[in-house]
Amino acid sequence: MNTSTLAIIGSGPTAIYTLQHILNNSEAVRNAFHLISIFEKQSKMGYGMPFNPEFTDKYNLSNISSEEIPELPQTLANWLSAQDRDYLKDLNVVEFPIKATEVYSRIALGAYFRAQLKLLIQSLRRKGFTIATYRNHNVIDIKTSSHTTVEVITESHRFKCNKLIIATGHHWENKDHSESGYYDSPWPISKLLNKSNNYYNFNIGVLGASLSAFDVVTSLAHRHGTFNRKNNTLTYKLNPEAAGFKITLHDANGWLPHLQYEQERPLREMYRHTTRETLLHLKGETDALFIPTYFDKICRPALLNALKKDNLKDVIPLLTSKSFDFKQLIDTMAKKHEYLDSFDGMRKELELSDTLLKRDQPIHWMETLDDLMYSLNFHTDLFTAEDHLFFNTEIKPFLMNVIAALPLQSAEILLALYESNCIELIKGKVTITTKNAAGTEITIKDTNGTISTKNYPLFINSSGNDSISFDDFPFESLRKAGVISRAKAKFITSTHKTELPPSIPNASTLSEKGELYLKLGGIAIDGAYRCLNADGTASKLIQDLAFNHIYGLRPYSYGLQACSATSLIAVKALINSKLQNVKPVAMETITQTYKTEDKL
Repeated sequence: MNTSTLAIIGSGPTAIYTLQHILNNSEAVRNAFHLISIFEKQSKMGYGMPFNPEFTDKYNLSNISSEEIPELPQTLANWLSAQDRDYLKDLNVVEFPIKATEVYSRIALGAYFRAQLKLLIQSLRRKGFTIATYRNHNVIDIKTSSHTTVEVITESHRFKCNKLIIATGHHWENKDHSESGYYDSPWPISKLLNKSNNYYNFNIGVLGASLSAFDVVTSLAHRHGTFNRKNNTLTYKLNPEAAGFKITLHDANGWLPHLQYEQERPLREMYRHTTRETLLHLKGETDALFIPTYFDKICRPALLNALKKDNLKDVIPLLTSKSFDFKQLIDTMAKKHEYLDSFDGMRKELELSDTLLKRDQPIHWMETLDDLMYSLNFHTDLFTAEDHLFFNTEIKPFLMNVIAALPLQSAEILLALYESNCIELIKGKVTITTKNAAGTEITIKDTNGTISTKNYPLFINSSGNDSISFDDFPFESLRKAGVISRAKAKFITSTHKTELPPSIPNASTLSEKGELYLKLGGIAIDGAYRCLNADGTASKLIQDLAFNHIYGLRPYSYGLQACSATSLIAVKALINSKLQNVKPVAMETITQTYKTEDKL
């Protein structure tokens, strides 16, 4: 019997999809591994941080529907439909019938993932695998004790395995200053709730206006007043004791996200608008994939087709011109999202989105652009430093603010709060200046360079950055032993930006052998997600799929679809004997594997 062991750190969505792909390729994987060990630091397995009831709140909505969730033993809609109504009420699922196109609470999604993990483990055991689960086992370090063995060290035990997959997911350091009312993240959201049941009779500041910021808004709003629906309109009424309650959102661009939109094909695909061969043929003499080339050859024709379907006649002539580049497209489409009053714009967009959803009418350009950037994300190891800077400073903020799909229910809540004068949005770049007993003071720099200050008794950083720098990598022995190295990309021009953008956390430059590199943040990996040491040698033992560890090289790895694709690549690499050497696996090799059918 093969006694090789595979360990997985984490039991959230990335780990769950890893198990799903192992099940789909069970015969090939069983020939390599008999025992699979899963380590989870929490008392319950399968949730994942965003969906864990210990971190989130019953009022917080997910932003993905059943039809957008990649294959698991059951669909979300089918699983919810099979549950008892009283249990569904506990999950804040109160509208029926259950729909595959509907968005449900985060805790409902967490309960679903937990159930799917149990089903996967049962199925793998029936296939002949031994599955060992370790709850309440916080992995504090990892060591490579030989060329064939990895040691997983928890707070109380040590375990050995032959291969290791890191799938730890989100991680938030506790950098709160509760004495000044400053919270560096909203999580766990229970810390923001006044445990004495007193109301916050003051203005609350929130940095960010994205999905996590709205989790804060919905949790606090439900505890300071009541939402009522009459004549299909949602209204909000403050409790009399909470007369001073108000939330101020701060966003650099003054944007509220676009709303949930109908999609023609909700599941992203790596090669929907191109082929692997066509894309790799775009590499230049420097063996780099340049974003302008990708835009011209792949994005432009696909987007033109989408714009024609959407009948956006004002943009089509612009994009037809070869001089109209990616930056100009971003600026043009962003202006369509800029409103003198963001809430008024959201109201108009809600009416349009509701109409389009009822007509099953997709917004093709959004769906197409998301597809194109999803594909590009899996090839960013071919970027130059210049292209990484452009992606992070121009493309990514646009994607996260304009392509982000805010559920229509969340938009209704925001508008009800706005009509009740309980929420506002301030545009400008925020700098946190002081945190003391008087509260948190911030400065706001608007587009004209004018600086103003505000002080908040309660201020919550909801900018969503849980990226981990190389120096803060949680498994110290791997860093000290040189098993991991910094993610970096080489500049190919003699000039570069000396002021690096905040959108690349902890980014800086370094010189090696006369060449200038951009330190991207996070760790270096190859196309199979194997850790790379400083010499570029790939670990034969460890793959890291944690998005906050690899955000430098994979800057758009967000959501469940990326979890599924990433874990599929990792599983295929595990069982492909051609990929077991110490040379880094190039993306062109791994995408050939990805291109094949899921079952080998």
